[in-house]
Amino acid sequence: MAHRESHLVHRIGWLRAAVLGANDGILSTGSLIVGVAASAASPQQILIAGAARLVAGAMSMAAGEYVSVSSQADTEAADMARERQELADDPEHETAELAQIYVGRGVEPGLARQVATQLMAHDALGTHAREELGITEITASRPVTAALASAASFAVGGVLPLAVVFVSPTTWLAFLVTAVSLGALALLGVVGALAGGAPLRAAVMRVVFWGAAAMALTAAIGALVGRAV
Repeated sequence: MAHRESHLVHRIGWLRAAVLGANDGILSTGSLIVGVAASAASPQQILIAGAARLVAGAMSMAAGEYVSVSSQADTEAADMARERQELADDPEHETAELAQIYVGRGVEPGLARQVATQLMAHDALGTHAREELGITEITASRPVTAALASAASFAVGGVLPLAVVFVSPTTWLAFLVTAVSLGALALLGVVGALAGGAPLRAAVMRVVFWGAAAMALTAAIGALVGRAV
């Protein structure tokens, strides 16, 4: 029977975008609400500011991910086109180059040459993409997937602190938004760690620390601006 293993690296693409989007949605929306609340704004003003941040942030995350990942995809496509041309122009040199890669990894020269020859015969471009360029099916750029994952996760994350505005009394609003946001960030750290196989404690501590720091700073600035105006 074939031995099958389950690895977590195939989740890197969407997991990075989803965790980043949800973290930004919770943190930026929650911090904005806390900052506006600290300036003594009315509940209606807080709600408008939070809703505007939710929509603008989701679109910004989608656009940013799409543009950045598209740039990476363009670079990969250019490298693949160059490699395809090199294989067509001088396959013997490319075979020797591939063999040398395996020699550098500890394979005996004669065996490395045999392996390179067989792999070139099977899938020359795919082999060079993997071994020379580091491009695989797992790591290949997917702009649309990254953009959708970022926008959706940002919206889901941003809805949590915004929903607190509807149910919280004005005097407790800043405190409850902070508590809910930090709790959501901690939960996000747990989910991200479990999905990616990372250490649980470290994942939770870093998101909560930076979340608390951002909200404290935003609240301080909101209070100062509120008093000034």
